[in-house]
Amino acid sequence: MTPPRDPGGDGLGREPLWPILFGIGSIVSGVASNMLSNLAGEVAGWPGYAVAAALAIAGIVFEVRRRRRGPRYRVPEPTDTVSPSADAPTLPYTAGFTGRADQVAAIRDAIKREHAVAVVGRRAVGASSCAVQAANLCRDDFPDGQFYLDLRAGNRRHRPREVLTALARILGTTPPASSRQADLAAAADAIRGQLDGREILLLLDNVDDPAQVRPLLPPAARTCRLLLAGAPGLAGLEGVAASWLDEPDTDDAVRLFAVAGEAAAAGRSRRPDPRTDPVVRRIVELCGRQPRTIGALGYRAARHGWRSSDLYQILRRAVETPPHQRLPYSPAVSLLTDRDTAYAALSPGAKRVYRLMSLGPAALDRPAIAALANRGLTRVSALVDELATAAFLIGAPGDRYEIRPLLAPYARLHLRDAESNWRRVAAQARLVRHLARRAERHAASLPAAVSSAEPDGLLSLSEDPAGWFELHQELLRGVVSGPAGAAEALPRRVRRWWFRLAVALCGWYAHDGRLDEWAEICRTVLATPTAGDRPRIAGWAHNELGVLRRRQGDPYGAAEALNSAVAERRHRGGAQSRYNLGLALLDQGLVDEAIEHLEVSRRHRSRSDRTGHALTDLGLGAAHLARDEPAAAHHHLVRAANAFRDLGDARGYAAALTNLILVHNRLGEHLDAAQAGRAALREYDTVTDLPARAAALLNAGASLLASTPSRAELAQDLLAESRRLRERWRPTAGLGRTLLYLGDAARELGRADDARLLWADAAGVCEAVGDRAGSAAADDRLGSAPG
Repeated sequence: MTPPRDPGGDGLGREPLWPILFGIGSIVSGVASNMLSNLAGEVAGWPGYAVAAALAIAGIVFEVRRRRRGPRYRVPEPTDTVSPSADAPTLPYTAGFTGRADQVAAIRDAIKREHAVAVVGRRAVGASSCAVQAANLCRDDFPDGQFYLDLRAGNRRHRPREVLTALARILGTTPPASSRQADLAAAADAIRGQLDGREILLLLDNVDDPAQVRPLLPPAARTCRLLLAGAPGLAGLEGVAASWLDEPDTDDAVRLFAVAGEAAAAGRSRRPDPRTDPVVRRIVELCGRQPRTIGALGYRAARHGWRSSDLYQILRRAVETPPHQRLPYSPAVSLLTDRDTAYAALSPGAKRVYRLMSLGPAALDRPAIAALANRGLTRVSALVDELATAAFLIGAPGDRYEIRPLLAPYARLHLRDAESNWRRVAAQARLVRHLARRAERHAASLPAAVSSAEPDGLLSLSEDPAGWFELHQELLRGVVSGPAGAAEALPRRVRRWWFRLAVALCGWYAHDGRLDEWAEICRTVLATPTAGDRPRIAGWAHNELGVLRRRQGDPYGAAEALNSAVAERRHRGGAQSRYNLGLALLDQGLVDEAIEHLEVSRRHRSRSDRTGHALTDLGLGAAHLARDEPAAAHHHLVRAANAFRDLGDARGYAAALTNLILVHNRLGEHLDAAQAGRAALREYDTVTDLPARAAALLNAGASLLASTPSRAELAQDLLAESRRLRERWRPTAGLGRTLLYLGDAARELGRADDARLLWADAAGVCEAVGDRAGSAAADDRLGSAPG
């Protein structure tokens, strides 16, 4: 019979006793509140009433929180993999052991060869079960006795003296008189003397610290064998052959789930075999293939009739739901977190760091972990070392750490079970804030990022900003892209820093020329509900897409995106979007509309925005030059060059000089044009902006051809380098103009055939990209060329 569905919404049955206890708890809470209120009224008057009211409110809050958290009940389950025998010192038998035949065989072979063997692995991985199983297979090889000692009996780690005392009682030797090293060594020598020459197998289980067994090493020679099972630190002991044990593979984990279920469903109606159910394989992976957890879950699922499909959906929802969203209580999730004995053995601080690290989508360095846990770096370093020693974390390049992939879903279950919604959101906000601040500092030190991002802050000269972004790019992308598609918008505490992180990340992508990743982040931001609710965020994303499409040579797509940005952004952001829109319209040949938007952008900028005004002057200079107004263009470009030079912006200064080359040529000032060209190329040697350098080379080469035809060979070299740079990207009008002037240089050098070929190529490129003026100029040259 299928148990009734519980009101929590997960479809898994609960024990019927808890509703009764809830009712009793409510009654007791009400009676206690009334009694305290009456007593306080008789004794203290109004102060007493206030105290009674406070106590009543505290009781109500406690009751509500307890009900929200849900009942925690324990049912006796045969989940222990080692079943102690009646005579404790003798070797026990395993209960419910299945699978791992290869590992058990390897341990058995090691016992035959070595005098001391250690089965090591992270806690609760099944090292004790495998060691006991292998020892039982070797019983006939040790006729003088097989002895077992649990060094963690009573959930307490035994000290070296207690270990030697217990062994002395088993073997009939003298126990140590004290914890001094001399007494411990004397007791250990007596034990070796008792074991020497006898065929005895001594199994010491749950060894948490190598110091517990170090007095017994090296073991007695000849026929006696010492088998240890415990922590990874045993692998470093001299004279001990270590056998590392990982989690069981998926097939063994499914088999363990099925065996535990068969024990619970004995005598009941036939159930589907979990070994043939593909959903069970996914369930054991979500459980991290932890033997104790899998056994408990298999037993409980069979006992209550939980369907594997429902169980998987509940666990998957608990793992994949964003941390800021609430979920109803689930007994299955509580079962998994309660049975994680390896997690329970950690210190409270390590448990918290482990839980909170599941909020990071990729490896975190120690400062990021410290910010996430809101603890000092020294304390966090010690906790990280504890987690790495216990095999919860693995290292990554750059002194970073991440949760083992197998345990990552389990860590998220612990996070949801142990941390309240408010604490999860607070930790997420701390991580995003830390990453956003560091990303802004590093983006500010990048040489002239092309994006409209405007980060602030300073950076130590000893740090490499591009290298930092390269190292943490997976983490940054994961944090920015994680909320995409979420059912609800980001919490207010996270939203602001998430947006600033996206801005800084796009600044690095723009600087590094990663256009695809840049566009992906912008589309991700637009897809979030947060962008739908906040026009400022959506406007920024549209502005970034406009700048990106303009760089890709798509002025029409850029104008479309930038029009959306202008409609959504206000104040300074709107001025920047109008500036970018003016440049996109200028690329389309709409000069008057471009100048109009650029003038509006200048009026909307703050007076303190010197960089913004310099950019606007630069755009107005280019626009007036396109409208054949060289005097007005010269005025704006000189203002822009002076402003950029005062600001120390080498890229902006070089861009202004590049346009001044053309202005001086139009005004007939060829010497000034040549000087501006040389100065622009010197500036581009100090910055990384290949498209702008290609433009400067084109303008310098064209200026030389117009002013000094006798230097056509130098002009040809400049234009050839510009062509080489431009051919890395998709064809643009700049490539067509470069080919056009290369043809002119070839004509000046007397190579008429090469000139015609270059002009023909220029005509084809200009026609393909929609540059009518360039195509007409190439056709005119071809028509006037001899032959």
